[in-house]
Amino acid sequence: MKQELIDHMGLGTKSVHAGQEPDPSTGAVMTPVYQTSTYAQAAPGDHKGHEYGRVTNPTRTALEGNLAALESAQHGICFSSGVAATDAIVKCLRPGDHIVASNDLYGGTYRLIRQVFGPFGISSDFVDMTDLDVVRNAIKPETKLLWIETPTNPLVRVVDISALSKLAHEYDVVAVVDNTFASPILQRPLEQGADLVVHSTTKYLGGHSDVIGGAICTNDDEWNEKLRFLIKSAGAVPGPMDCFLTLRGTKTLQVRMERHCSNAQAIAEFLSAHEKVGKVYYPGLPDFEGYELASRQMDGFGGMVSFLLKDDSMEAATQVLSSTQVFTLAESLGGVESLMNHPATMTHASIPANERHAAGLHDSLIRLSVGIEDVRDLIADLDRTLAEL
Repeated sequence: MKQELIDHMGLGTKSVHAGQEPDPSTGAVMTPVYQTSTYAQAAPGDHKGHEYGRVTNPTRTALEGNLAALESAQHGICFSSGVAATDAIVKCLRPGDHIVASNDLYGGTYRLIRQVFGPFGISSDFVDMTDLDVVRNAIKPETKLLWIETPTNPLVRVVDISALSKLAHEYDVVAVVDNTFASPILQRPLEQGADLVVHSTTKYLGGHSDVIGGAICTNDDEWNEKLRFLIKSAGAVPGPMDCFLTLRGTKTLQVRMERHCSNAQAIAEFLSAHEKVGKVYYPGLPDFEGYELASRQMDGFGGMVSFLLKDDSMEAATQVLSSTQVFTLAESLGGVESLMNHPATMTHASIPANERHAAGLHDSLIRLSVGIEDVRDLIADLDRTLAEL
């Protein structure tokens, strides 16, 4: 199917077809795994578009085209992990540059910006991005990046991509959106003014908890060149099998996201009505602070739900975290199976406790990645676990 035809089709069609053609040599419908490190040349510089596996690989190229189409982007660049994608963007800064980032974001992003790049002279401030005045006041003459997550990790706050991108451009700052929680099925930040979109493809895009990867999508030719130079020079590339598995995942992305969203909505409503639950964080609840914005900005409310017990203690939270039978206590998110996570000791442990608490992240917060199982079984699992408190 020709790319110009795909460009005018829906996301479900793009998920299945974008970036991929039947293999010209065999007619294989599925993109082959090109397990090779190098490519034959007829003469020096005379090749078929690929020279060395670190620089390009046909399986990776197919995945990059697929993700670019889903994000309404001209360019997709794939990396060995979501952190590697983040690392590549920050590597484009120089000592003395400054980053303004969300104060409610993935702990690995915080660790990378503060602990890895901080010693190299790149400074940062982490602020509440739901307040545009706070963000504006944090921007300095040396600010180069506005690092946005929405929905945020783990409090699923929703921030205004369009307004923040416009604010960034007022000050000649690059607006980056980590779109991992939403996926391009629910939200396409480039369409709302962002310059770069980052994904941990490990999560919803891969969707099966069996591959690690990352990606950046952009319409900016200069950023594309800089990031491809870093791929060639620093080498944080995904292997061809990783790319194949991620491509297999994106084919079912739209249908999976529909189920993630419907299951998460039902679970959020169940938890909100439960006598032992104190607070539920989910954009699909009408009384959630970001509900109105999420309704305008997103095409669904996502599969991530966080909550606090009425007994807001580590003892009670630990009991819940250790007692479920369908939900699995584990790192990560976005797979077909439902996972339960304790941010304070797992995904966000690298953020100092005082900063976590200031951002509203309780030590007893529980985060759910709601999978695609039968929602009755998921609710029964939570109901039984809460009843044992």
